[in-house]
Amino acid sequence: MNTKYDLIIVGAGALGTFHAYHAMQNGLKVALLEKDKAPISATVRNFGQVVPSGMDTKWQNYGRESLKIYNEIQSTFDISIRNNGSVYLASNNDEVRLIEELHQINKGNDYESVLLTKQQCLEKYEGLKDDYVKAGLFFPQEVTVEPRVMINRLLEYLINNKWLEFYNETKVVSCESKGDKVTVVTAKNKVFEASKVIICCGSEFKTLYPEVFEKSDIEVTKLQMMQTKPQGNYKLNGSILTGLSIRRYEAFYECPSFNEIKKNENPDSLEKKWGVHILFKQATDGSVIIGDSHEYADAANIDDLGFYLNMDIDEFMLAEAKKIFNLPTFEIQNRWFGIYSQCKNHDIFQHTIDNNIHIVTGIGGKGMTGSAGFSKENILKIFNKN
Repeated sequence: MNTKYDLIIVGAGALGTFHAYHAMQNGLKVALLEKDKAPISATVRNFGQVVPSGMDTKWQNYGRESLKIYNEIQSTFDISIRNNGSVYLASNNDEVRLIEELHQINKGNDYESVLLTKQQCLEKYEGLKDDYVKAGLFFPQEVTVEPRVMINRLLEYLINNKWLEFYNETKVVSCESKGDKVTVVTAKNKVFEASKVIICCGSEFKTLYPEVFEKSDIEVTKLQMMQTKPQGNYKLNGSILTGLSIRRYEAFYECPSFNEIKKNENPDSLEKKWGVHILFKQATDGSVIIGDSHEYADAANIDDLGFYLNMDIDEFMLAEAKKIFNLPTFEIQNRWFGIYSQCKNHDIFQHTIDNNIHIVTGIGGKGMTGSAGFSKENILKIFNKN
């Protein structure tokens, strides 16, 4: 039997690790259990764009808090944060209208954004095509991270400071509440005890509580991404979000013109069929990440999404990307997909069992941007520290 903890967290992705971080900031004794050697799922299979600007008002607030947390940690330990901003590039008059409206909304939210003219966009972003861009909206406070680096360095930071007891290759097979404690048993028959448990891993949620899982509104999304070969001396700063992003991101849903503009879109287009919006981000090795797409299935039918990459989707995304930027090379060195869980009717899945077991998952594409800020509030709520 291990030492009793104040909190055990199951799942060491961004959502679980930031819950651990904030619990320790509040003086709690924490164990973090990860089924794999290191996180291998959604947290490391994304762009690494921290873009509160793309979220609705509620989650923008979490995202802005996340920015503060990322920068605080980066100031003492390198977790790969780069302060290089985000831009939305409008390609037609409808999209210009939307970024102008979002600019006004963010003025009201006291969140800094800067409207860029066509010429300013062309000067700021090398290789941007003159016949694509009409205007831009720049968010100077936003950052990028290297996903496969960030989460492992964050764990290293917490472990090195002796704040965290981290157990990898530790699959949880049982989690039961008895009175004022929760007993957790692993596949290797190791037993942990805690006052509370937070389950942030969707697969272990499904294994531990299949009936709750089946009744949830969780669905899964498959996103395809690709990475070019290094681009030599070419430099592309920050997160680049384009016209299709303007038409997909939740922040724009709050714009007065959004519904009217969406009505005029072709429902049979390939970007609709595959849920494509074109993003660019340059990695630290000089390569450029391009994507992404969205295919959906109920969580119970995840196998319907297949285990292969749909090359028709990749070729469509590449063709669209080439309409936006002239990169030195579009030769692709890596292709992959990520699987993200999200909710059909809620912004995140939360369910409590016997007062002390808290299931928190299904954050979807908001994880890299929103987890740090959301977890800070959620720890205070779970431990009644508000």
